[in-house]
Amino acid sequence: MAIEGRGDKALGKIRYGMVGGGEGAFIGAVHRTAAGIAGNWTLEAGAFSSTPDKARHSASEIGVARGYDNWQEMLAKEAALPADRRVQVVSIVTPNFLHAPVAIAAMEAGFDVICDK
Repeated sequence: MAIEGRGDKALGKIRYGMVGGGEGAFIGAVHRTAAGIAGNWTLEAGAFSSTPDKARHSASEIGVARGYDNWQEMLAKEAALPADRRVQVVSIVTPNFLHAPVAIAAMEAGFDVICDK
């Protein structure tokens, strides 16, 4: 799916979910800040850590209502939401060696992916 409009007011903001980047992580905050500066992105969901307690705590601290225990749960539950509510894009900010499995699963679930490297 191509994301068009780049935040055009008529289209609304692009809804994204984040995998990784929670408590104690540097790069997740950088990506969230950049999205905030751009102004056309809204963080709707996340699996912010591979440790469920840390993932939930991070979601609460960041202010994300749909925090998930792991990325597999996030992809499954987001894919089950109506198209106008689920995330459109998954931003992967995990350590590099974990990028491929998450990116492949996200694309197979129908999501666009943002992944550096």
